Amino acid sequence: MNKISNKYKSLAALALAALLGASACTKNFEEYNTDPTGLTEDQLKPDFNFIGGFFPQIQSAIYYNYNNTVWEYQLQQNLIADVYSGYMMSANPFRGNISNLTYALVPDWNGFPFSLAYNRVMAPISEIKRRGAQSAAPDFWAVALILKVEAMHRVTDIYGPIPYSQYGQGGTSVGYDSQQDIYKRFFLELDTAVANLKAYRAANPDASPFTKFDMIYGGDYGQWIKFANSLRLRLALRIVKADATLAKAEGEKALADNGGLMETLADNVMVSGFGIKHPLYTITNKDGWSDISMGASIESYLSGYHDPRIGKYFDPASDYPGQYKGIRIGAAVTAKPGYNGFSTLAYAKTKTFRENTPLQLMTSAEVFFLRAEAALRGWANAGGSAQSLYEKGITTSFNQWGVADQVAAYINDATSRPADYVDPRNAENNSPALSTITVKWDEAASTEVKLERIITQKWLAVFPEGQEAWSEFRRTGYPKLFPVVHNESNGTINTAIQIRRIAFPQAEYTTNQGEVQKATQLLGGPDNGGTRLWWDKP
Repeated sequence: MNKISNKYKSLAALALAALLGASACTKNFEEYNTDPTGLTEDQLKPDFNFIGGFFPQIQSAIYYNYNNTVWEYQLQQNLIADVYSGYMMSANPFRGNISNLTYALVPDWNGFPFSLAYNRVMAPISEIKRRGAQSAAPDFWAVALILKVEAMHRVTDIYGPIPYSQYGQGGTSVGYDSQQDIYKRFFLELDTAVANLKAYRAANPDASPFTKFDMIYGGDYGQWIKFANSLRLRLALRIVKADATLAKAEGEKALADNGGLMETLADNVMVSGFGIKHPLYTITNKDGWSDISMGASIESYLSGYHDPRIGKYFDPASDYPGQYKGIRIGAAVTAKPGYNGFSTLAYAKTKTFRENTPLQLMTSAEVFFLRAEAALRGWANAGGSAQSLYEKGITTSFNQWGVADQVAAYINDATSRPADYVDPRNAENNSPALSTITVKWDEAASTEVKLERIITQKWLAVFPEGQEAWSEFRRTGYPKLFPVVHNESNGTINTAIQIRRIAFPQAEYTTNQGEVQKATQLLGGPDNGGTRLWWDKP
């Protein structure tokens, strides 16, 4: 992938440092319109540097590690979605085990998904718009819209209602939109993005002006169209229980678009370059923080299925040679090094997680599983039967993780089931497996069993992207995850139903109080972790 020159990398960093000095989404960003380098926008216009210089930050701030400040990612996602998804659990008894990990939501932690998204994604996109990208560079604006939807659907899927349509209009407060309206706007923005990119490609078939700013596809707009269509399909299925008609219409639009969907490993949305480092390497590394380990739920599925990806995702437990051992969410972990000898993410043996590992936002394997569910629901143009697409999803994931030689045996395994969980340190945490679902497709099974099979394998393939995994668990109830051992939510979160969202940031109650109170009305329930989002239907 081509790299942005040091000159423009430094310039973008300086401009963004000035632009993003505010800490709340309700600030008026007009005062940040002057670039501190002394160069005018006209001087930056050659090769679109006056707009393009903002994109490296935007791309690397979605799965956050823009400044390689790992602790911000830890609070943005790792101690929220990565744990709630069943993928991971911490060996660190944060706050005496009274924290997010036991459903005692920590206000100082839970504003980070919000503040990082607005200050590091929405603010520069607002500045790109102010600089005239919509007319001067509609292709750049298209990419900005795709990244905006990718970033902000994660935020609304954490909180529910968020500021969106009114963001960037100035003033001392900003209104929240309902999640229903936000999703409708997402689809419209993807419409614009795809139309812009198609028009640009038709008029300029040999041009690739975005190349030096692109951390994902090297400036290939055809790939960005595939990403946009795939993202539309993801979002369409997300709302299928809340608005089946809109979901089907948007899903079929994505499936029918002549720009195509993600299908190959080259289509995967992987952010890399510009010195960005993978935060999970530092968080899991025993020479680093030792703050995240394998979760009990994913141990149950990977071990029970004899899944060869287990050694790509995790390292064996150092305290139990030859075994993979996860920690159950909500367990009363003891002070370090109590559980440090359980399985970490794979950094030592297979070296999956290194500092230069790309940040994964979406994969083609996920898209095949989305298409499998679309076929199961009878949507047009899924491109195959539910079974064939399900098996392509598994195959694509096995290819991604370098274990393709074992895929045939895995797909045809009709006997292996998730394993019981045993904590060799504390029997209080033990649990029988919660599911009996097998891998091999069974056409005679009920629709619900087929859905569980699709979502379980999608969950295994999406790793380590805990935000998407947690969202899909909430939408479908699959895979069946072990509940918290200790629930310290004071009754606001049901242990069996599990956590549904994160409360609005405390800073919003200080700086945007009237609007966040209205947002609670849009939410339709109390502002706590037990209230379901609009698309999250029982």
